[in-house]
Amino acid sequence: MKFSELVRFLEQAGFRLVKEKGSVRYYLKAGHPRLIRVDFHGAKEVPTGTCHAILKAAGFKQK
Repeated sequence: MKFSELVRFLEQAGFRLVKEKGSVRYYLKAGHPRLIRVDFHGAKEVPTGTCHAILKAAGFKQK
């Protein structure tokens, strides 16, 4: 999964960009207690562990 695909997935799930500083983006969803941090690198592939950690923090269960 690429960073742009991960961001699109989060946005479709209801998360919205609330803060951006350089390449670091923070997403928030109403009713979700935590900010989700994504170090955005566009077309590069997200490392597997990083992807799982971001999705876990966003409340998605691993299949």
